[in-house]
Amino acid sequence: MNNPIHDTVWDLAHLAHVEMLTPKLDASTRFFTEIMGMSISAVQGDSIYLRAYDDYEHHTLKLTASSQAGMRHFAWRTRSPQALTRRVAAIEQTPYAIGWNEGDLGHGPAYQFHSPDGHLTEIYFETEKYRPDPQDQSALKNTASKFPGRGINVRRIDHLNLFAADVRAFRDFQLETLGGILTETIVDDLENLNPRAVWFMVNSKSYDLAVTLDYLGLQGRFHHVTYVVNSREEVLIAADICLENGISIETGPHKHTIQQTFFLYVYEPGGNRVEIANTTARLITDPDHQTVVWTQEERRKGQAWGLPTIPSFHTQGTPMPVSTSELGNGRMSQ
Repeated sequence: MNNPIHDTVWDLAHLAHVEMLTPKLDASTRFFTEIMGMSISAVQGDSIYLRAYDDYEHHTLKLTASSQAGMRHFAWRTRSPQALTRRVAAIEQTPYAIGWNEGDLGHGPAYQFHSPDGHLTEIYFETEKYRPDPQDQSALKNTASKFPGRGINVRRIDHLNLFAADVRAFRDFQLETLGGILTETIVDDLENLNPRAVWFMVNSKSYDLAVTLDYLGLQGRFHHVTYVVNSREEVLIAADICLENGISIETGPHKHTIQQTFFLYVYEPGGNRVEIANTTARLITDPDHQTVVWTQEERRKGQAWGLPTIPSFHTQGTPMPVSTSELGNGRMSQ
């Protein structure tokens, strides 16, 4: 499967931030600061703004108090003001456009829109770059702030995974309207290539966004956000830290087949899934990279070293339905 190369491909720079909703704001904040090792950039109203030590922006995670877990929005940063103008013009030609807002702490005006599955999304360019105070200044001039020496010591935000009821619609919108390259995909079979999961690259990392089929048939749900550490060994240590602190471990540590990420999945106290990972196994520098296509049959072999994919990976997202009436025509089979 070849990727079409056109002017839209490189207008997005990277995943900028995620706003996560939590019914346990204090406990979630303690998890991200004391367990994950992140720092608070600001507090405003019912929201806490956080960053990992080598995130260059004001924040990459916004925790907001809510009655249920989930994601309020996520954001892309573009490569230039001109790239932002081009992508907004393209979005406005779709039925998903919302409009401009004044921005938020840490970034300038942003254009809001929905994904085809209903996820609230923003795109912006103007940003506030983090400036450490003397106590937070790294000894290395090329690191955004000093190594925290606290908890898991996550380094930076890496990627986001979303559930979708219609993966094909999300894939087509992303590639045709926002840009990027489809690096890997899981399909039903090689005859119809119906996508069940897709991974999008917008820079040399192998992906900033993944979208996977929601087996409950629901729309607009959050799967997980990923923060990275410096080595596989630190992922193993992260598992011990979570174990000793009563953090629920869902699966891992292990190595994914897709993208070869070394992973650990846990649930923060508010109920959202978080991945701690080492993702440096694959960088893609080929501008006309050919999509790696996996079939359902191939994926039944499990993860890279044989660990079965845990069934909750296909159904457990936030928010979770409160009754079976919300499931619609979704499938429960694995």
